Amino acid sequence: MTAARTVTSLLDGSAAGDAPGRTLTIVNPARLEETVVEARLGDAATFLDACRRAKTAQPTWAAVPAPVRGRAIQQLGRLVEDNFESLSRLITREIGKPIRESRGEVQEVIDTCTFFLGEGRRLYGQTVPSEMPDKQLFTFRVPVGVAGIVTAGNFPVAVPSWYIVPALLCGNTVVWKPAEYTPATAEAFAQLILHAGLPRGAFQLALADGPQTFEGIERALEGDVLDKVGFTGSTEVGGRIGELCGRHLQSPCLELGGKNPLVVMPDADLDLAVKGAVFSGFGTAGQRCTSLGTAIVHRDVHDDFMARFTKAATDAPIGDPTEDVLYGPMISARFGERYERWLELIGPHHTVSGSEGIGRITADNPRTGFVGDPATGLYYHPVIVDGVTIEDDLYRTETFGPIVGVAAFDTFDQAMDLANGHGYGLSSSIYTNDPLHVFRFRDRISAGMVSVNNSTSGAEAHLPFGGNGRSGNGSRQSGLWVLDQFTRWQAMNWDYAGHLQRAQMDTAELDADLRFRLPVD
Repeated sequence: MTAARTVTSLLDGSAAGDAPGRTLTIVNPARLEETVVEARLGDAATFLDACRRAKTAQPTWAAVPAPVRGRAIQQLGRLVEDNFESLSRLITREIGKPIRESRGEVQEVIDTCTFFLGEGRRLYGQTVPSEMPDKQLFTFRVPVGVAGIVTAGNFPVAVPSWYIVPALLCGNTVVWKPAEYTPATAEAFAQLILHAGLPRGAFQLALADGPQTFEGIERALEGDVLDKVGFTGSTEVGGRIGELCGRHLQSPCLELGGKNPLVVMPDADLDLAVKGAVFSGFGTAGQRCTSLGTAIVHRDVHDDFMARFTKAATDAPIGDPTEDVLYGPMISARFGERYERWLELIGPHHTVSGSEGIGRITADNPRTGFVGDPATGLYYHPVIVDGVTIEDDLYRTETFGPIVGVAAFDTFDQAMDLANGHGYGLSSSIYTNDPLHVFRFRDRISAGMVSVNNSTSGAEAHLPFGGNGRSGNGSRQSGLWVLDQFTRWQAMNWDYAGHLQRAQMDTAELDADLRFRLPVD
């Protein structure tokens, strides 16, 4: 048997020495007997070392003209494109994402690079008129410094690219800590980044587990070698990172969980709404921060919607992710175990449908039409839970897996209470053909993203991505809006009058006769 490949942290482009942390064996969740890679994790000192190296390299990288930095981003996009299929298949092999979705994720990296190539020539400041003569005012975008990026593994290259690409373009250096359960994909993506033309030290890859990473962030902040934290993950951990950064007068970029509503109005195209609900709720086995949490359906169409939704979920192909399936396995055993605990939130007042059973698909708990052999991987039944109420734990809890709640409503106010009452505010959707419903929904929803007659998932690379409330601190990724996360505005005034001019004191006065009145006939 061939020994498994081993990956570790990459510091200044080279593999780190003896890793002081744990060694993890990563298996293919669709074929549990297949080892994908061995990962040697670092510890807090590894993360701190990476930040120190990045801090040393940052002035050199920032001195590279922004259009030239944009060329590095362009070259990264070309490298990803040239390695498209290899990277896509590695994602599917490591986390069990269906190959079609993996290819879409890799395409999103390419799209992100394409967009930000141009921003290297558009990191615009402004020329601002002065209130005084012989004086000019300017604003400039300047890089923050060292950006520490911590990402989840359900989107192991797309989401990191949302941080890494604009951070590098803006002249920051980057320390990336990927999910410890996706080290093979992380190492592959890191190699593409390192071969895109960056100078030594501009990009660091630090492999570590969560507690060691948190300690590393704390030590890096205390040592003044970390200037910005970007985090994608759970609301609980995001809160701790926000608190830690706040103590150091830093504002992190936090993209956290979601309990995303999909409202179905009585005038909705139900077939279209069902297609959106199936993809939102069960794509990637429900392991997205933008996955559908609760379908909120008007009582007049509830029974019809449920009949169609149940049939669509029951008929959907599930199984081997290398085939054309709706979803494959859970990402890892720990995701499956956690999902099984969430199934315990189903109560006696709920009605369950969507498959012959719930829980893991096995010979004793089969699913008709399963694609492949369920015994080889971590496959779970899709579950639709009807009768959800605003008091239910299932309504309030983010459930990272193939489970969707359904609640009925009579009035628009009730629908909005259900859409907002859980406190999350990431993504949302409404199905209707009435523009009044669309604009009322957009005005009252707490989510940072709104879809009309489309799924709760499916952000495009040039739109702002992010949430509010329990879903984030209002920061945004993607598009022009993410530039505010990785630059700081600098103001400059240039006085060439040859004498001191004092703002608000030496400004010219214009004499006006404010007592003038028009004659009245």
